[in-house]
Amino acid sequence: MSPPSPAIAAAPSPVAAPGLVVLRPEGLYCPAGDFHIDPAKPVPRAVITHAHGDHARRGCGRYWAAASGLGLLRERLGRGAQIEALPYGHAMKLGRTQVSLHPAGHMLGSAQVRIDCAGEVWVVSGDYKREPDPSCEAFQPQRCDVFVTETTFARPGFRWPAPATVIDEVLGWWRDCAERGAAAVLFCYAAGKAQRILAELYLRRAALDGLDANVALHPAMTPLVKAYRQAGIAMLDTQPVGAPPRGTTFAGRLVLAPPGAAGTSWMRRFEPYSSAFASGWMGQVDGERRQRYARGFTLSDHADWEGLLRTIRETGARRVLTMHGDSDVLITELRAAGIEAEPLA
Repeated sequence: MSPPSPAIAAAPSPVAAPGLVVLRPEGLYCPAGDFHIDPAKPVPRAVITHAHGDHARRGCGRYWAAASGLGLLRERLGRGAQIEALPYGHAMKLGRTQVSLHPAGHMLGSAQVRIDCAGEVWVVSGDYKREPDPSCEAFQPQRCDVFVTETTFARPGFRWPAPATVIDEVLGWWRDCAERGAAAVLFCYAAGKAQRILAELYLRRAALDGLDANVALHPAMTPLVKAYRQAGIAMLDTQPVGAPPRGTTFAGRLVLAPPGAAGTSWMRRFEPYSSAFASGWMGQVDGERRQRYARGFTLSDHADWEGLLRTIRETGARRVLTMHGDSDVLITELRAAGIEAEPLA
């Protein structure tokens, strides 16, 4: 366990009463507003933090989400879903609460949910990160009494390198593959991570001299990349890979594919190729995931250890509730600093 962070101040006043957000079988629920946040099952009213499949599920009666992520949500939820798209910072009344959405920096349209009820403010973070990302809005800290935070990487060993350094590594690997006459197959998540990589590389397009900058895409990524383009995000040119003519070569090409494509027959068309994976989990030097690929690039869309501590400090929260990860070390750290902290249960 690392020593308590001196940057986190002790709680100056009593903790707000529990209950503004509770955990039910359907997911997070706000009784005062009669709505759920990222429900796991169909509910009448759902506030959605972002368009990943474990946060946005079909079947709810009505959805509220950030406007910039509307195209992605349509892909996820279907064209018939009743979605009200809200500008960031716009307050709406749900039951006895005022609810607003604020940038979370996780992916395009990702949001923190701020809930104000009779002057007591809770913020549900959703997934978030603090590093710069040209494909989405930057995280904006929200002052609150209670902060409900994700803890996907809540261990002191998770500390992200600068994104620019990681992109340099990706470019070096890609160029090495091209010089060897091999395809560079980069596995990454289809929603958010693929578009971030394409946007980062677009900013470095002057460094692509001699490389084929038309990136080959797995078909599952194509509609999601299109949604980002329609939202105005600048990215490298892409080409979907369906069934190319016999004899087509991908030597020297960069290929983006979801992790699930590894080991499938779809991969045969790229031989010879080198494989890599871009994820925060690549920060585990001896991790099982890292052993599956020739290269691992530590590029995460979640907050690392320092990002979590920094964010909690900036919220000024007197109480912190954790979810989505192993939070024991973080809870111990916060309690040592005088902040009430516990898993949301």
